[in-house]
Amino acid sequence: MGTLGKAREAPRKPSHGSRAAPKARLEAKSANSPFPSHPSLAQITQFRMMVSLGHLAKGASLDDLIDSCIQSFDADGNLCRSNQLLQVMLTMHRIIISSADLLQKVMTLYKEALAKNSPGLCLKICYFVRYWITEFWIMFKMDASLTNTMEEFQELVKANGEELHCRLIDTTQINARDWSRKLTQRIKSNTSKKRKVSLLFDHLEPEELSEHLTYLEFKSFRRISFSDYQNYLVNSCVKENPTMERSIALCNGISQWVQLMVLSRPTPQLRAEVFIKFIHVAQKLHQLQNFNTLMAVIGGLCHSSISRLKETSSHVPHEINKVLGEMTELLSSCRNYDNYRRAYGECTHFKIPILGVHLKDLISLYEAMPDYLEDGKVNVHKLLALYNHINELVQLQEVAPPLEANKDLVHLLTLSLDLYYTEDEIYELSYAREPRNHRAPSVFKNYDHDQDGYISQEEFEKIAASFPFSFCVMDKDREGLISRDEITAYFMRASSIYSKLGLGFPHNFQETTYLKPTFCDNCAGFLWGVIKQGYRCKGNKYPESR
Repeated sequence: MGTLGKAREAPRKPSHGSRAAPKARLEAKSANSPFPSHPSLAQITQFRMMVSLGHLAKGASLDDLIDSCIQSFDADGNLCRSNQLLQVMLTMHRIIISSADLLQKVMTLYKEALAKNSPGLCLKICYFVRYWITEFWIMFKMDASLTNTMEEFQELVKANGEELHCRLIDTTQINARDWSRKLTQRIKSNTSKKRKVSLLFDHLEPEELSEHLTYLEFKSFRRISFSDYQNYLVNSCVKENPTMERSIALCNGISQWVQLMVLSRPTPQLRAEVFIKFIHVAQKLHQLQNFNTLMAVIGGLCHSSISRLKETSSHVPHEINKVLGEMTELLSSCRNYDNYRRAYGECTHFKIPILGVHLKDLISLYEAMPDYLEDGKVNVHKLLALYNHINELVQLQEVAPPLEANKDLVHLLTLSLDLYYTEDEIYELSYAREPRNHRAPSVFKNYDHDQDGYISQEEFEKIAASFPFSFCVMDKDREGLISRDEITAYFMRASSIYSKLGLGFPHNFQETTYLKPTFCDNCAGFLWGVIKQGYRCKGNKYPESR
C-alpha cells in the first residue's frame, strides 16, 4: 500500500475556457465510473438540485447564470428563490472563471444599470455582492486579485454617491473576523530535528492510541475547507494547499511511525508484539470508522520494510494474520476500492474517509466532464456534481468524534509523529534487523560452493562489480576470505556513505514478479517462485536473485 503523500498528480490543465470532450472519451469514463453503482447521498442531492434549477440544469451561458443569481434577491435584499444556484456559483465558479473576473463581470453589469438608470437592478447587484462577502468572506481575505477588483468596485459605487450601495459592499468587517481555521504553514523538511521514538506507544492501550490518533486525524481533516478542495481541482495537485498538505503529511507520518515502532525493537519476538498491538489499534480505528488513519496503519504494517521481516512474522499468530488479511482486503484498491466504498457507504454519524480515494473521485469527475457543452453553455451538471461531492466531505466536519482526548497526550503524540526519516534510512534499519538472505538462498550462497560460509576475494569482486564502492574497506576474519556477515555489512556501509555524499545508490532495486523464466544477471542462477522472485534495478532492468 502506498501513502496520501505519493498520491497521483493529474496533468495540469487550463482552468478557464471551453473544454468540450469527445463523446468516445465520455462513454469510456462512464463505463469505468469511479463511483459505486448504488446512488450516494451526493448523487441523490444532486438530482434534487437539478430538478429545482429547472431549465438552467441543462446548461446556461455564464451571463445567464450571473443574472439568475442577481435576480434571486428582491427589492429588500431577501432571497425570493432557492439559494442553491448561489451556493453552487459562488463555490464552484473558479472552474470556469476566476473570482476577480466574475466580480469584474458583475461590476460591468452595475455600470450598464447605472447607464440605463435602473436603480432597482443596481441594488440587486449590491445585494448579490453582499451575499458573496457575507457567506464566502474568506475568498476576499485570501485572493489578492479579488480584493483589488473589489476596491475598484467600491470606488465606482462611491463615485456615484450611492451611500446604501457602499454600505452593502463594505468589506472592512472581514479583517475583524476571527478565523478559527487558521492557515497551516507550508511544511518544510528539517532534518536537523532530533529524531524520536515514541514512549507513548508502550504506555497507551490500543483503544487509547486509536482514539488519540483519530482526534489528530479529525483535527487535520476539518481544517480542509471548500476552497481547498476547489483549489485542488483547479491546480490538479496539493501544492500551494497547506491544509491538504498537512493532512497528507500526517497520514504519511503515521505510516512511517508504525514502521519505525516495529523496527525499533531488537528481537523478532519484540517486533512481533509491536506488530500485534498495531493490529489491535487498526481494529479500534475500524470501529471508530476512521478509515484514513486505518489506511495509514495498515499501509505501514504492509510496507515492504516490514513485510520482508520473515523471522518477525514467524512469531505473529495465525489469527492476527487473518485480521491483517481482512483489513488489507477492505482497503484494497481492487475494483476501484469497491470494498471500502461499500463499507464507507454503510457507516453513519461520525466517519473519516480515505482522503486520497475521494480526491481521486473528484479529479476523475472533473476530467470526465467538459466545462462547456457543445452549444457553448456552461455545464451546470458538472458544477452541481462537483459541488455535492465536495459538500458531502465538508459536512462530515460538523459531526464531532465520539471520544475524549487528553490534550497532553495529543501534544506528545504529535511530537512523536513528527519524524524525519528517509525511505532509505528505514530500509537500512530493516536490513540491519534482519539482513537479506539470512535464511534464504542468495547470491552469496551461489558463490559459496562448499557451503563453509566464506567466499574468496575474487568471487566477491565478481559480485561487487555491479556495486562500485571502491572506497569501502573490507574487514576479513580470514585472510583472502569474506563471510556472509562481512559482505552484508559492506553493502550497508557503502550504501550509507553514498547517501551521505549525495551520490545515491548506483542501483535502485525493487521487488519484481517475473512472468516468464528468468535468470540472475549476477550469478546466472534461476529465479524461483511464483511471485516476487527477485529484484530488478529500475534503471538498467537487471534482475537479481534474492
